[in-house]
Amino acid sequence: MKFEHAALNVPDPRAMAQWYVEHCGMQVVISKQEPPYMHFLADATGRTIFELYCNPTGAVPDYAAQHPLTLHIAWAVEDAAAERDRLIAAGATLFSDTGLQDGTQLVMLKDPWGVALQLCQRADPMP
Repeated sequence: MKFEHAALNVPDPRAMAQWYVEHCGMQVVISKQEPPYMHFLADATGRTIFELYCNPTGAVPDYAAQHPLTLHIAWAVEDAAAERDRLIAAGATLFSDTGLQDGTQLVMLKDPWGVALQLCQRADPMP
């Protein structure tokens, strides 16, 4: 088995996908312009990592009310402070900014729809 994607039921997948393309370097690899407006997004490596859609069969979670440790999307970054400031200027909000003893910097943000994003500037990057 290999990981294919994670999916989020969101209120406006088209706008959300566009925000991730513009501000997180994602690319849309599949999109449907009719309900449930599925958008599959790939990261900078071209690997599809998540799907955004709006399907009324399932509840759209109140992401803004969830603690980021319940669910978050983590991004490996080289400069967490610069990315934090750039994403805040693009409409994200800061939840926490934590430096670890090993030199790792972890920044937790909420995107404009309340979904938690974590910026990981790791002292020892994950493989």
